[in-house]
Amino acid sequence: MLYGRTAEQERLARLLAEACAGRSGALLLRGEAGIGKTALLDWLAGTAAAQAHGETTGDGREVRVLRVTGVEPEADLAFGGLVQLLWPVQDRLNALPAPQAAALRAILGTGREQRGPDRFLTGLAVLTVLAELAEDGPLLCLVDDAQWLDRATAEALLFAARRLAAEGVAMVLAGRDDDGFIAPGIPELPLLRLDFEASSRLLADRGRAPALHSQIITESAGNPLALIEFDAARSDQPHQHAPLPVADRVSSAFRARIGGLPERTRLMMLVAAAEGRGDLPLLLRASQLLGTDLGDLAEAERTGLMYVMDGAVTFRHPLIASATYQGAVLARRIAVHRALAEAATDPDCRARHLLAVATGPDQEAALELAAAAGRARGRTAYAAASGLFGQAARLTTDPRQRASWLAEAAALALAAGHAAQADRLAQEADELADAWAGGSAGELADAPAAGARVASVRAAVAFELGDRNEAAHGLLARVGNAAPNATPNSAPPEASGLLRTAAAYGWLAGDADAVRTAAARLATAVGAADPLVEGLERLCDDDAEHGLPLLTRFLEGRPDATGPRDAAEEQAVRMLALTCGLLLGDDEAAHALASAEVRRCRSQALIGQLPYALDVLAQTQLLAGHHRDAEAAVTEAEEIARDTGMRRRLVRLGAVRARMAAIEGDARRVRELADATPPALRTGVDCALVLLDLGLGDLGAALSRLDPPPPGPDRYTWLSLSTAADQIEAAVRLGQPERAEEALRHCESWARATTAPWAQAVALRCRALIDDRPEPYAQALHLHEKGGRPFERARTELLYGEWLRRARRPNEAREVLRSALATFERLRAEPWVGRAAAELRAAGERRVAARVPAESPIDRLTPQELQVVRLARDGSSSREIAAQLFLSRRTVEHHLYKAYPKLGVGSRRELARLDLG
Repeated sequence: MLYGRTAEQERLARLLAEACAGRSGALLLRGEAGIGKTALLDWLAGTAAAQAHGETTGDGREVRVLRVTGVEPEADLAFGGLVQLLWPVQDRLNALPAPQAAALRAILGTGREQRGPDRFLTGLAVLTVLAELAEDGPLLCLVDDAQWLDRATAEALLFAARRLAAEGVAMVLAGRDDDGFIAPGIPELPLLRLDFEASSRLLADRGRAPALHSQIITESAGNPLALIEFDAARSDQPHQHAPLPVADRVSSAFRARIGGLPERTRLMMLVAAAEGRGDLPLLLRASQLLGTDLGDLAEAERTGLMYVMDGAVTFRHPLIASATYQGAVLARRIAVHRALAEAATDPDCRARHLLAVATGPDQEAALELAAAAGRARGRTAYAAASGLFGQAARLTTDPRQRASWLAEAAALALAAGHAAQADRLAQEADELADAWAGGSAGELADAPAAGARVASVRAAVAFELGDRNEAAHGLLARVGNAAPNATPNSAPPEASGLLRTAAAYGWLAGDADAVRTAAARLATAVGAADPLVEGLERLCDDDAEHGLPLLTRFLEGRPDATGPRDAAEEQAVRMLALTCGLLLGDDEAAHALASAEVRRCRSQALIGQLPYALDVLAQTQLLAGHHRDAEAAVTEAEEIARDTGMRRRLVRLGAVRARMAAIEGDARRVRELADATPPALRTGVDCALVLLDLGLGDLGAALSRLDPPPPGPDRYTWLSLSTAADQIEAAVRLGQPERAEEALRHCESWARATTAPWAQAVALRCRALIDDRPEPYAQALHLHEKGGRPFERARTELLYGEWLRRARRPNEAREVLRSALATFERLRAEPWVGRAAAELRAAGERRVAARVPAESPIDRLTPQELQVVRLARDGSSSREIAAQLFLSRRTVEHHLYKAYPKLGVGSRRELARLDLG
């Protein structure tokens, strides 16, 4: 029976009822030790079992219950929690897509498949297997002591929990409120201490006289476990006013009870506490080495501190295990761990106990920990692998091995998304290298692989979380220290990768000097020019004529097939490849490149790399006038970035939304996005503000809001190029064409170097504005007919129409203005609709019904519904759509169910007849 938990029970019952109705949800119970989290989970499991037998309302289907409990000694064992959770249902893995099934089989050790390279693949696989299980009926997933889950398990479960929607799954996690377990995006239910009335009822039902209630309640402060334990110990321990937290007082009471047990019983309890998992065969083997046996646990069972059943040894509460372990002297704990290490058959378990035995450098333990780290890395349990490599580094007696393992630990921490920890480990490795070099900068040549890894990690951390310029300069300094007097082909092999990565970071950070330095060193020390780096260097010198062809050569040479790369270099080069597509102005090629990268990320479940690819895809869709598609891509990217902790990427995605809102004239939305964006990341949003100012007629603000970027990377972003044309128009309309001269030179230089017709058309439009002549307008419209960027074409038509009207050529003016108006209306560009309509009226059009088109059926769909419907229309099955969008199959079908009535159809077959844009 539970006391004082009526509201909490009702909340949990509603969650279970929702799952029985086919809707999913997750909830985190949070509270101090002993507050009753496990009791509530037990109650909910019992309620689910009762519902299956018709004792409560429901459809009679059995509610399957999966349960996992975090174990403190196993917190560093990669995926130990998932093994516990999924072992009973491993027969269902065959129903999963192949990469997901391979991921879980590798974790469970039941297959030979290799895991994919993305740590979030496991979370997707967990989501899919939970959804598959829910096909048979409602599923209740209970996670107790979540604060002690290994990090890999916690990440996978939380990733799945945040994406639950319509599967019929209820997930309830329970964790302490003081142990650092964070579950962003999951609703929380805090468990408070019992009030006096509930506490009194609990004590009364235990037979305690009312006269003693007040004293026990005061001592326990309403903590249910403390009430029970203080009541049980009432006859043995006098009341003490100890200034300790309740949990510490409960632990003290447990230690006192344990201290009264026979010595052999205490030793067996210590073996169980140190082992942690309740593995009875291992416990018995270790106890035999220590001269004890199972019979020595009888007294602990009799007093209710422990119980042995179903082949497992379990403490009644985790605080009892903690009190047992903490109450033992160090020498005895070491002896117990040594016995457990000797008795262990699992190498990861043995490594964990060897770590507990080590009190100083220990090469044997270090090697076993490193081997365990390698196994964890192979399962992409990067956080656990990082911790194990770090521990191995601290125990090894080989300084070079220590540097190598610290470097690997840093790289894995970064891969796990823990940038601050990665930076600390990399700094430690750097300081070790400094010590070898007698205090000078760490020498790459002394340990090239480790040095390169450390440099890459520190650069990646700086780029994502710190000073973006420092990312490139740190890499350049590393290569310079490694080969200060390099001659052609004399640099270490790692140098070329570091220099290419430095150039990429320099370009993306807008640091022209870093790009130039990387290019010069790459050509000198490595003895070969790199088309990517050389092309970027040319653009830094404002030489688009030679720079853009080099980037074209780079892309044509398949940037994904230029030889083996370090992970950081691979990511930087792929990011640049997508950026280069936009730089070249070939929107169709850029769209194809981004689409291919999105498909690659989806097919390989590279969830962590997907947001950037979706961001670039959204940019190409926006430029092509497909605003709904761009919105869907950004929405998905934001959701994944939020789920995976990519905070900077989340902020950067605002640039696409801001430009879309600027085109549509949504001033409030643009300014909201500007206010939410840090100054260092505001370039994209500021460019959107310029376009908004221009559309709303605030020409002075449009012209003065942003200074033209100096020669270098910032001058060649797609936003800067668009904004240059915006500011040229503002300057001419203000009567200050001289302020547009530099921007015009830049536009024309870039347009000459690219083969993109739309770019040449925009440059001609700008020239027509400056010269006030019609011929460039006509030439521009001819180029616009070849396709690309409808918003820019409509703007050219609008400006030409205005010129024709002023030149008293109304018939010609009306023709191009009608076309402009139609495009602006389709794009819902309200300020531009109004301006085009006004020009049409001034040109003599009698009936101008300027209006944004009525809502179409697809406008009623959410971004995710639109994605699902399009994939379904193209013939993808629900399972295939789920794998692509990182959803469950049931959620896909739920989206289709909601979309059909909005579209006026009743089946997938009817979708083929619809124009979905």
